[in-house]
Amino acid sequence: MGRRRYWPAPFFRFISLNKDLLGDIAACGICRQYDPGCVWGIVTDKSAPSDGLAVSAADKIDHFIDWVGRGTAWICLLMVAIVATNVILRYLFRIGPMSLQELEWHLMSPIALIGMSYALRHNDHVRVDIFYDGFSPKLTAVIDLMAAIVTVIVSVIIIELSFNFVYQAYSVGEGSPDPGGLPHRFLLRSFIPLGFLLLAVQALANAIRSVLFLRGQG
Repeated sequence: MGRRRYWPAPFFRFISLNKDLLGDIAACGICRQYDPGCVWGIVTDKSAPSDGLAVSAADKIDHFIDWVGRGTAWICLLMVAIVATNVILRYLFRIGPMSLQELEWHLMSPIALIGMSYALRHNDHVRVDIFYDGFSPKLTAVIDLMAAIVTVIVSVIIIELSFNFVYQAYSVGEGSPDPGGLPHRFLLRSFIPLGFLLLAVQALANAIRSVLFLRGQG
């Protein structure tokens, strides 16, 4: 017979003394790293393939938005370099290329419009936390679900309305009205539908997690 293994007594004492701590770890979602079926601290039934597919889809959306957000963050560094260059050229060499000056505020479009989906991904968007933090987990999930649905609807409306806005700039070959400015203004406008598309996708991932959490509570 093989040698019987016993769990050491200190192990059970650690579990007994740290039940609250371990419960907090599960509730915050860290356990999802080890159990893909866990959603916000609730382990879903592995026999339900639809739940597993939904969790997998939400995770892939989160990873994609993280990748896009980290890539967009480098634009901030580029913007700082351009602003510093403009300051040096203007005050040391008495020159100020219009193209560089316009590029400064052109770069604000991807930073803001693409960055808002990254902010939603990490819950850095503006909300009334003084009330939200005091709500029960079930109520916060309901609020998050409603907010995600409204975000998707508004994003789809803005995407539809912005297509003509982008196409108009493309069809007339709109560029800067200032001499030496940047051409192809439609590229700048195209960040509007792109940014809200990413926002809608991230809101969809949030809605999936809220629905799964509410199902687990039910």
